[in-house]
Amino acid sequence: MFKQKLLVIISLVVLLWGCDMQQQQSQLGHVKAQNKIRVGTLAGASNYYQAPQGEQGFEYELAQEFADYLGVKLEMVPFFNLSDMFSRLDSGDLDLIASGLTYNTIRADHYRFGPTYRTISQKLVYKQGRERPREFADLTGNLTVLAKSSHSLALQQLQPQYPTLSWYETEDMDEEELLQAVIDGEIDYTLADSHTLSLFRRYHPNLSIGFSVTRNDPIAWLLRKDGDDSLYALMVPFFGEVKQNNQLYVLEEKYFGHVRQFNYVNTLAYIEAIEETLPKYQAWFEQYAGTIDWRLLAALSYQESMWNPRAKSPTGVRGIMMLTQVTAKQVGVTNRLAPEQNIKGGAEYLTTLINRIPARIPQPDRTWFALAAYNVGWGHVNDARIITQQQGASRDKWADVKKRLPLLIKKRYYRNTKYGYARGDVAVKYVDNIRRYYDALVWLDENKAINKPEINKPSTATSLHSTTTPAELTQAQQIPPQSNQQENNKSQQNE
Repeated sequence: MFKQKLLVIISLVVLLWGCDMQQQQSQLGHVKAQNKIRVGTLAGASNYYQAPQGEQGFEYELAQEFADYLGVKLEMVPFFNLSDMFSRLDSGDLDLIASGLTYNTIRADHYRFGPTYRTISQKLVYKQGRERPREFADLTGNLTVLAKSSHSLALQQLQPQYPTLSWYETEDMDEEELLQAVIDGEIDYTLADSHTLSLFRRYHPNLSIGFSVTRNDPIAWLLRKDGDDSLYALMVPFFGEVKQNNQLYVLEEKYFGHVRQFNYVNTLAYIEAIEETLPKYQAWFEQYAGTIDWRLLAALSYQESMWNPRAKSPTGVRGIMMLTQVTAKQVGVTNRLAPEQNIKGGAEYLTTLINRIPARIPQPDRTWFALAAYNVGWGHVNDARIITQQQGASRDKWADVKKRLPLLIKKRYYRNTKYGYARGDVAVKYVDNIRRYYDALVWLDENKAINKPEINKPSTATSLHSTTTPAELTQAQQIPPQSNQQENNKSQQNE
């Protein structure tokens, strides 16, 4: 009798222990059983969006890396407000949230944060032309933020310091729509995360920063706070690995590396040029782009000449695509000041550079390497790739080579290279600028904010006997040298 009771007790203990273990591993077990992980995110340029080439976004790619790490498929679930997303996480319909959300003590009472992988700051923004507020006491209009957002939580925590501080919360708009509402004068102020603001200001330079509301806010993924450690336990080594193998840096460079610097005057001038100058040449960019996105070709041209067909550098590079005499001859351009010829030649030359990049290098890195070569020459870019490999990084990743290109101005590095000294630092800025111009042009084009091209209307600068004014000619002659394409015409190896 005693033995039977003991067996029953032991059986119950084992059963309860087994149930407890099953409960502890239930989330990971469920993910494995379903062969997928469901990740929620707010739709937007910095998190997740649908592009012609498929799903894109920093959080999407990072989540895909985690799914691969777990050996399961990724199901990315986009949301348009935080309430729905948190509700789905609470109900168990999502395994985690990856949406660039910052750590906050109020939110930490209800959710479990994963490891920190980035930091951002929150900015108070307003439209250029208003008096700049330098603290909350200076606000003279309505402040509107996203409901249940980190911005709302930050304001709640700051309110004891500013008893008169008030704000509106909305679930009808996302963060970019709020920024657009500031531009349109529908609201006076809002808060924005620094990375979202950097992306948005590429095509809306009139959005200004009043002051920083927070600084160095840690970003992390969110899990349910239910005592289940199974998924979190694998999240910790995963983030350690993507930091160690540089994959996190590569993603940051891909999505945010080119927008860290902002110049109000230059961005405003670019937006104005898109409205007033681009329509004269857009049809030719479209016609001769070939396999290149015409908007990338136009962005390259703006970086080179600001779409000035009579542009000239002190080194003799000329035209709307700034071709050297040697390059122009290579691609069949007989008159570098004829914009149609110059655009056609520039497109052919860029295509040649892209095709020269080792086939194993995927897009968009192939294009970034080609753009750097357009500026400083493939020989110098390849020298930087060799230095990158010697330092233990990947010579096939633009993010890694970008770090080493500036080393070509230092004697202890360039004296050991095949092609010697080069302004690699200029090439890095050159590529970053083109990427910003390209992103802005894509956004404006997709939102139908670009004037129609002036098809069949000849440009006033298509011949040497154009009506270019002396002032315009003076400006063209003062354009700094952008390209050093002579290096590209030397006999160079791809590796």
